[in-house]
Amino acid sequence: MEAFPFASLLAGAFLTLLCFVLFLNIFGLPANWIILGLVALWKLLLPGQGQLDAWFWAGMVAFALLGEALELGVQVIKARHYGSSSSGTFAGMVGAFIGAILLAPLFWGLGALLGALLGAWLGCYIMEVAKGRPTAEAMNAAMGAMMGRFLGTVCKCGTGAAMIALTAHHIWPAVAEPETPAEVVGVFLHALVAFC
Repeated sequence: MEAFPFASLLAGAFLTLLCFVLFLNIFGLPANWIILGLVALWKLLLPGQGQLDAWFWAGMVAFALLGEALELGVQVIKARHYGSSSSGTFAGMVGAFIGAILLAPLFWGLGALLGALLGAWLGCYIMEVAKGRPTAEAMNAAMGAMMGRFLGTVCKCGTGAAMIALTAHHIWPAVAEPETPAEVVGVFLHALVAFC
């Protein structure tokens, strides 16, 4: 019978770290790629822990690429749907990145999401007005850029969460079931002693 499951604690701590990294998507940073890099580092440092085969890596890269495609695609589609020009859409993306960085210190980091949304709106609006579009059209286009940014971020966070779930499924150690009541008590007492 295995002693206190240190491998489970290690896997749990690593998965918690990945969950925190996932929130970097709000800042417009490549969180899904950082997750992929951290999982590769896990495999490098702990090669015996987890079944990280070629299909696992193919799935991880596919999810990361899908996240990027959805983030960009949803932003462009929403902005276009609301009448934004290509330059307005691009300005909205740049504005979202700058706004996320500038407002990140507010509300314990949650200001980054607000900053990204406001930055997308302002960037697109300023570009559309600079191109000579009427205010009402520019505001409508900016609304599309803001909505696209929000939905794109949601999609990218969703694919990142799928990457974490896939990782959890592959690295979480199998727990051997105790066979007798004495073994159950032994595992409990061993865990109790390890924490004291």
